[in-house]
Amino acid sequence: MARRSKQGAIAESLDIHSEAGEWCWIGKIPQPPADVLQTAGNPPLRPARRPPLAMIGTVLGTPFLPLLLLLSLLARAQEAVERSLDSKEEKERHRAKKQDEKRMDATVEQRGLDNVFDGDWRGAAGQFLLRWYSYSTHHERLLFAGPDGITLAAPPKRVSSGRDKHAQVVARLSPDEATLEDPFSGEFETRILLIRFRDGSWLRVDTEESRSELHMYALRRSPADGA
Repeated sequence: MARRSKQGAIAESLDIHSEAGEWCWIGKIPQPPADVLQTAGNPPLRPARRPPLAMIGTVLGTPFLPLLLLLSLLARAQEAVERSLDSKEEKERHRAKKQDEKRMDATVEQRGLDNVFDGDWRGAAGQFLLRWYSYSTHHERLLFAGPDGITLAAPPKRVSSGRDKHAQVVARLSPDEATLEDPFSGEFETRILLIRFRDGSWLRVDTEESRSELHMYALRRSPADGA
């Protein structure tokens, strides 16, 4: 609740009327055809490099990587031992979860959702994707959804810390332009969401939290639910 309240405070400070909000990101943007890229004005297709301070932190932390790897392996070994001691019901729940993950992965591949967008550069999603890093060179977006549509906020430039403090509105999509969609209709606990444009094209975003409040919002607004 504290995290949602914090995002609500950000929405209020930015004068955004939202019902749900969550930090998210997109996958790697594929290289568009040369004519499409030129027509769009050769926009950036990647986020900015990490700030120097963050790079220094990475360099200083490199000597500790072997220790972190060892701790990770020990944690996995402990988890495996604990799982072997699980009750029959707990083992069955874990098995069911693994099966759900496999089914979801198969569905993602079958529907082409392992791509960042539907592939049509001249569609609304493709055109919006071309402008993604022109709006902000930060690698993440704070996505808000509400009665006014979808609003994306982010620091104008990439930052290593203080993303909430530096967030500004970078793009708006009215309800007539696009809607938010859980492509699995709540079947799977996932981070994947689609921004579905009115021409049917889509853009995939991944949320920080699985089955986030954005997923709940999308399910409430789904036509299948009578919204």
